[in-house]
Amino acid sequence: MRRAIVEEHHILSGRYSMSISTMVRKQSPAPEGANAAVVSWVDEIAAITLPDDVVWCDGSAAEWDDLARGMVASGTLTRLNPEHRPYSFLARSDPHDVARVEDRTFICSAKEEDAGPTNNWREPGEMRTTLGRLFYGSMRGRTMYVLPFSMGPLGSPLAKLGVQVTDSPYVVASMGIMTRMGTVALGLFTDATEWVRAVHSVGAPLEDGQQDVAWPCNDTKYITHFPESREIWSFGSAYGGNALLAKKAFALRIASVIARDEGWLAEHMLIIKVTNPRGRVFHVAGAFPSACGKTNLAMMVPTIPGWTVETVGDDIAWLGIGADGRLRAINPEAGFFGVAPGTGFSTNRTAMDTIWGNTIFTNVALRDDGDVWWEGMSDKAPDHLTDWRGYSWTPASGRPAAHPNSRFTVAARQCPSISDDWEDPRGVVIDAIIFGGRRATNVPLVVEARDWEHGVYLGATISSERTAAAEGTLGELRRDPFAMAPFCGYNMADHWAHWLSIGAKLRKTGAVPRMFQVNWFRKAADGRFLWPGFGENSRVLEWMLDRVDGQVPAEESALGLVPRSSDLNLDGLDIADEDIAELFAIDKKSWLAEAESTERFFATFDGRVPASVQRQLAVLRQKLG
Repeated sequence: MRRAIVEEHHILSGRYSMSISTMVRKQSPAPEGANAAVVSWVDEIAAITLPDDVVWCDGSAAEWDDLARGMVASGTLTRLNPEHRPYSFLARSDPHDVARVEDRTFICSAKEEDAGPTNNWREPGEMRTTLGRLFYGSMRGRTMYVLPFSMGPLGSPLAKLGVQVTDSPYVVASMGIMTRMGTVALGLFTDATEWVRAVHSVGAPLEDGQQDVAWPCNDTKYITHFPESREIWSFGSAYGGNALLAKKAFALRIASVIARDEGWLAEHMLIIKVTNPRGRVFHVAGAFPSACGKTNLAMMVPTIPGWTVETVGDDIAWLGIGADGRLRAINPEAGFFGVAPGTGFSTNRTAMDTIWGNTIFTNVALRDDGDVWWEGMSDKAPDHLTDWRGYSWTPASGRPAAHPNSRFTVAARQCPSISDDWEDPRGVVIDAIIFGGRRATNVPLVVEARDWEHGVYLGATISSERTAAAEGTLGELRRDPFAMAPFCGYNMADHWAHWLSIGAKLRKTGAVPRMFQVNWFRKAADGRFLWPGFGENSRVLEWMLDRVDGQVPAEESALGLVPRSSDLNLDGLDIADEDIAELFAIDKKSWLAEAESTERFFATFDGRVPASVQRQLAVLRQKLG
């Protein structure tokens, strides 16, 4: 047994080899001209996982159609009524495989302190031994698909390449939507290319003659990241970010480490293009934790005349300093993996218009007419549905029809608000950066940072108040610095230091984006929201971008710069003066208590919090008096 464990560890360490021809029953040849290092690596993984077949994916429409037809035949997908939702499909996952598994997600850096207190850490050698046991023979009876892909526009200096292998056709189809995948990406690999290696298995090998299930997975799950060697190994889940390894695993956890090492930023941020009535174009990046209005802002329809908002990206931004010395950003993804519940024509018409067809829906409800439905899609639920588990459902059932984390996967190019520069290989110039949490108290509607260092402090202290006793103490702050707590691949305090270093470089060029904090969710004492949100948030965007454009002054407060009452556009908005006052009220006692909480949070980083971030906390206390 000890020898077997050692051999398995050697397999994942790259010090063990087998003849693939003796282990794989059938193998399609690698495409002509495929990079030798990629081919060799694929052979090594096949020798570990022992699939029946190896298929190199070309990313073509014909290939996608073949995959979809196969999954319909196997029961993984249900084809929706083409009259309502052309060329779209519904997937129902295993009820135990429905979301990211943060407690099974690990950063396996060489030193534990490099992972930091916001990550789960495992010693790399120990984890490789564990994975060796799990992955050996894990694809037996299945096909291993090889997915070369580009994160970012093909050939962009800000883009990065990767290869994922997987035994899930659902993952292949989804990666074909979410990335630039296939032959076009494989052709970019050279001997000098640095690329990310990603291995995924559902962990459900099949014996000869064994009947498969519609959604294979394993109760044992690991989503592991090796930052130094740029590897991702995921076992047991076929759902979302656990399995679409180009998304959070590569584009944030591994990419954040690459970005730190190379001098750029990989962030959990939307990117929008905003044009004002004078024709001035701005690009804005925004970091928002989940349930804080991020997708709605990315696809906003402004309510104020003359302003337009276009979508560059809804979830992830890679930002680097361009040849012109300005901060530029790309959306590394090619699709949207959006949360369905709460998305409707009254909340996000743009998203609804995006998913008219050519979409994979996962764990939503099925209407009797062959279309989909979820909570929030319409004001009134249909009289009868088939719920996300496949059971009959009526409004009297007393349970959600769609899973709260149900999703839609759709190409970004289908979005009617997609910007014409969303694939600019140079990246778009970022004029402003926004941080936002979900706060019922304390945080004003909008605050501008005094400078870059203050902006980093605002990003480091993003938080949301817990809203139910089941989630913890009511009113307790859930810290999510830079909206990156589940996604930063290294010590979060070092992440703040890296942001400070980027700011120092930008100051030398004189092109430093303005930084702001927003809060759409402040409540009155009676529990109602003080601000209407959604499209009305364009009024806050107007003030922020008028600040960037030098059109309006601002007033100093203890928290930063805030609008004068006359400079926030409230025309046509039915909101009481006292509600506006409450939106910007600063309660000294509450803020001093929050400063104490922030100090305790900083202490968890064992002295690694940058001195300038600590100084911002001291400045806050001083200004509060």
